[in-house]
Amino acid sequence: MKLMRVGEAGSEKPALLDADGKIRDLSGHVADIGGEAITPAGLAKIAAIDPRSLPELSPGRIGACVAGTGKFICIGLNYSDHAAETGATVPPEPIIFMKATSAIVGPNDDVIIPRGSEKTDWEVELGVVIGKTAKYVTEAEALDYVAGYCVSNDVSERAFQTERSGQWTKGKSCDTFGPIGPWLVTKDEIPQPQNLGMWLTVNGQKMQNGSSKTMVYGVAFLVSYLSQFMSLHPGDVISTGTPPGVGMGLKPPRYLKAGDVVELGIEGLGTQKQTFVADR
Repeated sequence: MKLMRVGEAGSEKPALLDADGKIRDLSGHVADIGGEAITPAGLAKIAAIDPRSLPELSPGRIGACVAGTGKFICIGLNYSDHAAETGATVPPEPIIFMKATSAIVGPNDDVIIPRGSEKTDWEVELGVVIGKTAKYVTEAEALDYVAGYCVSNDVSERAFQTERSGQWTKGKSCDTFGPIGPWLVTKDEIPQPQNLGMWLTVNGQKMQNGSSKTMVYGVAFLVSYLSQFMSLHPGDVISTGTPPGVGMGLKPPRYLKAGDVVELGIEGLGTQKQTFVADR
């Protein structure tokens, strides 16, 4: 299933995209796409509904594909080819950092370049949405705790991230720096998350063209690994790292400015399109 949220910010309706590309209103059956609705029982309930019985919604703004995210967890330097382009060494264990949930926006919303930014960058990433509370789970059982997958743009301000003292979080958490969606694609539609094509363009120029097969630490490992340190809850999102082609890795580096348009997508998970604008 492709689950989504449609409507103005703060007033989104839960919906699904049917086989004909029509948006169907789920608000008569679930409160939102998140929490109980994306647990195994909740997804089974939605799957049992005949989409043709649901009211059709007019296309409009698409919101973030999951509501009520408690934790937005990111993994750094998780692609061997991306680590190479930045001159970094592949870490012996996953690099974990948090992106503030206040950064989350819809997949096609404007992204605001923060005041003082000179190095705002792009990163297409595979997002993993948790569907069942996970604590101390094994790698073999880890995918049982996944509700599905989505496209994530881990927008980053590199000067904030690496040139000012402290941790990466402040370069990752600016408002609008977390577009996710357009859909939460349930895991039954993505049986092999480690072989998905990924791409990103800036003003129509291809910048990233990679695959999740070059991830150092795969989805199952990451879910298991994170669950050793913290409980993962339904609606939590793990953004799993980016392939090569980020602005920081270019020679010379290239960063985003107001008016730039970024488009990105992952095989089977849909596409995003953002216009970058200056903060007021």
